[in-house]
Parts: sequence; C-alpha cells; structure tokens
Amino acid sequence: MEIREMQRIVDEWIKSNTPGYWKPSNMMLRVMEEVGELAREINHRFGEKPKKAGREEGNIGEEIADIIFALLCMANSLNIDLEKAFEGIMEKYERRDKERFKRA
Repeated sequence: MEIREMQRIVDEWIKSNTPGYWKPSNMMLRVMEEVGELAREINHRFGEKPKKAGREEGNIGEEIADIIFALLCMANSLNIDLEKAFEGIMEKYERRDKERFKRA
C-alpha cells in the first residue's frame, strides 16, 4: 500500500468516526505516547526489564502501526504529502550517507 493511500484511508476514518483531527500539539503527545508503548514492548522483549508474571506479551508490529497511524493523522491535519516528503528524505540520505555505513 502506498503512503498516499494510507493517508486517504486514515482521513476517511477520521471524518466518519470522530469530530476531526486533534490540534498538532495533542497529536504530538499521542505520537510520544505510542512511542513509549513501543519502547516498553522492546524493553520487555529485548531489554533488562521482563514483563510481570501473568502479563501477555505485546505485539510490536501493532505498536509500530499505532505510531504510523498517529503520524498519518498529524500529516493529514497539516496537509503534508508524506509520500513526497519521504521521497525527499530518501534523496537526502542517499546524498549525505551514501558511503557512510559501508563496511571496509
């Protein structure tokens, strides 16, 4: 699925299920909340902090998808074409870091 399609799907869902997009500052807090949930799952699975006994293992893929959803909402509310922005950032990385991480 292309990013524009993801943005369209999210926009349709927001329009049919909510009063509208939150303010950008509230959406940024939502992104940070979702990143925190992903960090907790990564820490439980790969870090030094195991889950408490009896607690179900979280789904890292779903946590990443929650972040993507929140970012798509933010982009939509700010009229940002994420596909175009992503293409631009990849061009930047290609120029700047083309040789940076190659093994000797």
